[in-house]
Amino acid sequence: MKRYSRITGTGSFLPPQRLTNADLVARLAADGIDTSDEWIVERTGIRARHFCAPNVAASDLAFEACRSALLAARRNANEIDLIIVATSTPDMVFPSTAAILQHKLAQSNPAAAGIAGCPAFDVQAVCSGFVYALTLADSLIQTGAANRALVVGAEVFSRILNFKDRTTCVLFGDGAGAVVLEVSDKPGILASELHADGKHVGILCVPGNVSGGQILGDPTLKMDGQAVFKLAVGVLADVARSVLAKAGKTEADVDWLIPHQANIRIMQSTAKKLKLGPDKVVVTVDQHGNTSAASIPLALDVAVRDGRIQPGDTLLLEGVGGGFTWGATLLNM
Repeated sequence: MKRYSRITGTGSFLPPQRLTNADLVARLAADGIDTSDEWIVERTGIRARHFCAPNVAASDLAFEACRSALLAARRNANEIDLIIVATSTPDMVFPSTAAILQHKLAQSNPAAAGIAGCPAFDVQAVCSGFVYALTLADSLIQTGAANRALVVGAEVFSRILNFKDRTTCVLFGDGAGAVVLEVSDKPGILASELHADGKHVGILCVPGNVSGGQILGDPTLKMDGQAVFKLAVGVLADVARSVLAKAGKTEADVDWLIPHQANIRIMQSTAKKLKLGPDKVVVTVDQHGNTSAASIPLALDVAVRDGRIQPGDTLLLEGVGGGFTWGATLLNM
């Protein structure tokens, strides 16, 4: 029997603290930074985002999203034999956030203790991270190395923002999304494709690191917005068409496009190139901001829980992020 993988449950979690554009504008004004709700909405489509409390880490967000996904899949953590976390804002330099998440799941109740011992690791592909992680999990399930995986995107981007730079600090938020991916005799994930081009490292990066107990460089996010926009629209349309061709499908077969929630203009431009109407695009950027690797699974969970996505629907997931990385996955729910 050929092995395939299917998503059997989705989950997400947002920190309780919600900041509207008005809240953020007031915070920035206190530091002499001038911006407005109109300026933010016009350029990005963002109206609100969520920020973590100081004592909350990416693994905490991931834990809540995983509990929700496991419940939806009617699985216990004890049944999971692979954990992959996509994050650019890990709890520590090491161990991996996935290992920390595994321990939290094992401690959550006696029935979950069996999750200890399964492979757990992080993927760092910034905003493309969830597509990278999902593709890896699918491959490991197809080869028989795993049967049931937790695939997670979790970010606390509020920790790496420069709140004196209005061009970046208004864009990002914190959150987590997760899926349970299980072995199946019927195709769920139909095709995936991943790419990276390191020559674009400088247009979106956090150019700092830890050395000798000191921070070297600047540990806050830097972005050339125009360069990112131009590159993102082109590669997202190309990789989407390529994945559709791999699966023997066309744009007309797509029920829902779930893009990385970076900027409404990028999302609209990509959908237009793929001849997909706005009624086929899942949009959460207005309420979540850009949650990097968490944005696709967050949007997926929102659309599953509000009833838009139904069993049998064909979904096109696509992400683009620092690196420069990009990728897409076509799947049946």
